[in-house]
Amino acid sequence: MKLTFADGLSQYKDDIILILNKFKNDGTLIGNGTRNIIKFFDLDGFKVNFKSFKQHNIINRHVYKFYRKSKARRSFEYAHMLISKNFYTPKPIAYIENHDFIGLTSSYYISEQLENSRTLADILADNSFSDRERIIKEYTAMMHRLHNNGIVFLDNSPGNFLIKKEGDDYCIYLVDLNRMNFYEKIELDKRLKNFARLTNDPEIIKTIATEYASLEGASAEYCLEKINQATQRMLVKRRIKKVLKLYKKVIKI
Repeated sequence: MKLTFADGLSQYKDDIILILNKFKNDGTLIGNGTRNIIKFFDLDGFKVNFKSFKQHNIINRHVYKFYRKSKARRSFEYAHMLISKNFYTPKPIAYIENHDFIGLTSSYYISEQLENSRTLADILADNSFSDRERIIKEYTAMMHRLHNNGIVFLDNSPGNFLIKKEGDDYCIYLVDLNRMNFYEKIELDKRLKNFARLTNDPEIIKTIATEYASLEGASAEYCLEKINQATQRMLVKRRIKKVLKLYKKVIKI
């Protein structure tokens, strides 16, 4: 087992190993656990979040041991990178990798459990929330800052942002960090395509397009058109994927 801690947190080694040994049966599950399993545990008065990544096929197990960083390691390293650039993400604690002679068998990313927060998905769905438009604009500003730093957050879906109010401010925390691309400079079309996974609500898209255009010094109409095009392409891909899954089930029957 490879267990790597953030600076100053190695004193939790025994506690982390104890939690790992009881991970399967204990802890509080977040989400449905159908793909990755995410749970939180109490550790000496504060809560820690364990994310166990889905088991890979034999080829990817080999790849993640010898040629590519594991999702757990990428999550850990990207969290530190984001914090260094003054973005918010739950405090990284450690990551764990287990290997056998073939390759990676399991991996875990461990971070601080963020309390008293809501997902962006919850807020987008709540039309009665008084600061909803303000949060959409602040989310857009954060995305613009990511792009200016050469970062494309590929899992840009509303469930991967946690909103926490601190005083009069809303802090937006990025989670599910393992999929990012990095560039020297990101062209406008690629930036706008990054919003494809967020929503198909036309009013939300319009607010994002208008705000992003203002920040970028671009045409609001152009930004709206490009985000809508990217969103529609994503919807088509999802429909095709659903049809293919159904077809596979029928073939098996």
